[in-house]
Amino acid sequence: MFIQVIQGSCTRQDEVHALLDEWRSDLSPGATGWLGGTYGFTDDGQLLAVVRFESREAAMRNSDRPEQGAWAKRFTDLMDGPLEFHDCDDVTLYLDGGSDDAGFVQIIRGRVDDPTRLKAMLADTTTLHEMRPEILGGTLAIEPDGSFTETIAFTTEAAAREGEKLEPPADVQAELQYAMQSAQFYDLHHPWFETA
Repeated sequence: MFIQVIQGSCTRQDEVHALLDEWRSDLSPGATGWLGGTYGFTDDGQLLAVVRFESREAAMRNSDRPEQGAWAKRFTDLMDGPLEFHDCDDVTLYLDGGSDDAGFVQIIRGRVDDPTRLKAMLADTTTLHEMRPEILGGTLAIEPDGSFTETIAFTTEAAAREGEKLEPPADVQAELQYAMQSAQFYDLHHPWFETA
C-alpha cells in the first residue's frame, strides 16, 4: 500500500469538502489502484487528507491524468496557501486498518530515528485492543527520513478521551514516549471517508 498525506490551511471548508466529494463521484472511477481516504478539518482550519493507493505507481498514474490536473488546480485555488504532500511507501495497518464507521479520527505526525521500533510497538494488537477497545484501527505511514503519519480511528471522541486517561504498562509507556517526543496531534471531530 502507498499513502499520500495532504495538509494545508483552509477557510473555505464547505467548498473544499464539496470538491473532494466531486472527485469521488466523477474522477475516482478512472483512478485505478485508488483504495480510499480519510479526510477532515481541525479546529484551527487545517485540512488533512490521508489517501490510500495500491502502490506509488497507481498514485502517479492518477496524478498524470489530465482531468486530475484540472481538478487539482481547482482544489489548490480553494486553499489558503501552499499544500504539504507526504508520500509514504512504508505503510502498516493495525487492527482493522481504520473504519469508515469511526466517529472521531486523530492524526499524529512526528519523526523517529528507528521506524522499526515504532512499527514493533503497533504489532501487539492484542494488548492494544484490550487496553483501548474504542480504537477501531489505524494506519502508520512512514517516509524515508523517519517522519511518520499515524491515523487512528475511534468509535467516538468521548470514548477516545476516556481511553487517554488510562495508564499504560511501563514498557508501553516508554515506547509511547519515544514515538511521541516530537509529535503533533490533529483532531478530526467530523471526519469523512471514501472507499473504492
